[in-house]
Amino acid sequence: MYHGAAARRISAAESPNEKLNLACIGVGGRGAANVGGVRSQNLIALVDVDEKRAEGAFKKYSSAERFSDYRKMLDKLGKDLDGVVISTPDHTHFHPAYASMQLGLHTYLEKPLAHNVWETRTLTDYARENKLATQLGNQRHAMPNMHRVVELVQSGAIGKVNEVHCWVGGSRGMPSIPKDTPPVPAGLDYELWVGPAEKRPYHPSFCPYGWRFWWEYGTGETGNWGCHILDIPFWSLGLRYPSHVNARGPEVDAERTPKSMHVTYRFDQTNQNSPLDLHWYHGTPEILAQRGLSGKGHNTLFIGEDGMLLSGFDKHELLPEEKFADFKRPEQFVPKSPGFHKEWIAACKGGDAATCNFDYTGPMAETVLLGNVAYRTGGFDWNAKTLSTGNNTKAQSLIQTAYRKGWEID
Repeated sequence: MYHGAAARRISAAESPNEKLNLACIGVGGRGAANVGGVRSQNLIALVDVDEKRAEGAFKKYSSAERFSDYRKMLDKLGKDLDGVVISTPDHTHFHPAYASMQLGLHTYLEKPLAHNVWETRTLTDYARENKLATQLGNQRHAMPNMHRVVELVQSGAIGKVNEVHCWVGGSRGMPSIPKDTPPVPAGLDYELWVGPAEKRPYHPSFCPYGWRFWWEYGTGETGNWGCHILDIPFWSLGLRYPSHVNARGPEVDAERTPKSMHVTYRFDQTNQNSPLDLHWYHGTPEILAQRGLSGKGHNTLFIGEDGMLLSGFDKHELLPEEKFADFKRPEQFVPKSPGFHKEWIAACKGGDAATCNFDYTGPMAETVLLGNVAYRTGGFDWNAKTLSTGNNTKAQSLIQTAYRKGWEID
């Protein structure tokens, strides 16, 4: 046990009418929105290593006890909690989540779930084995348009789907390497911010936000957007784990994430009983121009035997338009979400599993992270059961990485 505490079954929320006792770890930036999402419950503790970024949440929820170190918070209050909401940088997802889950706490965790595949699988398996309510921060999963797209694909509107293309635009990545070493700002516990990762001198270009584009701390635009966007084909086609992953892009930098990439995943099986090629792009895919399509407002193109479906988070089109002019849409069968955070709260109280529980999102998050691995090391066959990259030993070295001294996991 990471904290030396015995795992326990929590009971504070046995009644749906009881409020949960929650701690929020990481309450600035995206974390502030997640705190707001669970504000209907008892906010017992707020944890953040950066007093300045957390200032708004600290003031707004002043009755919650404040901490800078989640470990001290769990040691003091863990026995009184029902769950945790974690919204920290990618490299510090696993440690607070695993420690909390070992104490029997239900867990809401920001995407992409963890920083590497081993961490992701470990959290996914632990949650299932210990019957913990989980939710990955894929809040767009609750959008009605996403539901309609799933219904169209699963009802066979475009026939059997043999390829899907997903993308995020822009060219964020490859930040400038800092040349100066400014002092750590007052109110920031930089040692805790670095946590289990390799320590480098503080610089505002990666702390508090630019970390996303450094491999040591983040997972690039693929990790930033992959879980949101690949959610559309994963849900629609019942995807689990790819059997092969390949990627290409600009020259690999050992420290920084790229400005573009193209990953191809091979899935041997879908809910349509057929193989699938799933393409992920950081950048605009060439297939849009080849098909005479505009990607504006969209991020996913399903190509089926009987047509195409072009989708974004809040709109979609069946193509070619003339073929579907008189198309009768299927009856709606995906239920409306009561609210993304409310799903998790209800699950914590004994209700149905939240829609983005780790059993669903774990394989998706692993797939996203495998794309980064393939870009950095070359393609490989993937054995999801053994977490093996076959003959690609460089890829294998990125599936599980070492932690800084003092942050090792027993």
